[in-house]
Amino acid sequence: MEPAARRSLYRWSVLLAAVGALLFTATLMGVLQGDGLASADEDARNWLLAIRSELLTVVMIFLAVVFGPIALPIIVLVVILVWGFAAKHAWRPMLLAGGMITGVVISQIILQIVRRSRPPVELMLFGADHTFSFPSGHVLGACDFLLVGTFLIFSRRENTRAAVLGFVGAGVGIVLAALSRLYLGYHWLSDALASLSLSLIILGAVIALDTWRTARIPGERITGELSKADAPGD
Repeated sequence: MEPAARRSLYRWSVLLAAVGALLFTATLMGVLQGDGLASADEDARNWLLAIRSELLTVVMIFLAVVFGPIALPIIVLVVILVWGFAAKHAWRPMLLAGGMITGVVISQIILQIVRRSRPPVELMLFGADHTFSFPSGHVLGACDFLLVGTFLIFSRRENTRAAVLGFVGAGVGIVLAALSRLYLGYHWLSDALASLSLSLIILGAVIALDTWRTARIPGERITGELSKADAPGD
């Protein structure tokens, strides 16, 4: 990798983490004070209530199950195992797993600190949930899986167009995951924004860690049998 390319990765990691931290702070302050970014919560909920239909509810329940605490960990585990065996290395699959676990731990800590109530139970369409609301674990899991996974897959490829399409697809998946939780009545819009902001911080940390661990520039020593095989001229 050229020195400029590695510096660019480090800059992106700092930028994403900074944007995530600022967005989370703004969202949290809005939730605690009842204004700012949280002021759109009621409008978003009312709009989603107005567009509810039987077909849309089935679709949203399906999305909620896919990104839920049972299906998503299974999907992640399968991806990690297949990826590890196919690539014959554990670093990047384990980095994905580490990002997912970090998100779960952080969300559980924040849930217990903020202790925000969910929308009214009578508006929930998939069973009552009396746990805390901020941030959304479903949305955070979807963000971590899609954003971190997309970076790890495309960051070493030279096809910029494929990487852009990959992140666009990740963005679509995140929007669908967030919409499903809001539509079904389990979260506020600010809960989803908080989850996205936390995921940006995690993504920035993953980029920095992966770059530090794997990105080498001409003249630097490369160690490891698989790394040497990829750099026959070194």
